[in-house]
Amino acid sequence: MFNSKSRTDNSEDTPAGNSLIGAGTVIKGDIISNGDVRIDGKLIGNIKGSAKVLIGADGVVEGDIDGQQADILGTIVGKITVSELLNLRGKAVVKGDIRAAKLQIEPTVTFNGKCQMGQMNVVEMASEDHGHVVSR
Repeated sequence: MFNSKSRTDNSEDTPAGNSLIGAGTVIKGDIISNGDVRIDGKLIGNIKGSAKVLIGADGVVEGDIDGQQADILGTIVGKITVSELLNLRGKAVVKGDIRAAKLQIEPTVTFNGKCQMGQMNVVEMASEDHGHVVSR
């Protein structure tokens, strides 16, 4: 009935937790997470995640977003880089450049910036962190 392994033995199999910044909360600083991140408040800083980033309808991010997938319903002032699918939904407002493998935008979204789509190779993703893109 019970597993004989202790909790510390199973820590490698434990999935990363989810992070939530609730409405009415203001955070100044960067967020780095292996789990999903949801912002319903305001973040003045960058988000770097290896899972899904969700910005709620009242969420505001003044900084860059870098993740595997993202759903944006709120306001972003900064660059968005997503290695898989980026969804811009509802009354989202994006002021900045976006880069995603796949992009879905609803007609109610406001987007001002440049868009680049397609799969990113490892060299391009690593070089973007240094302010320039190197492609083969």
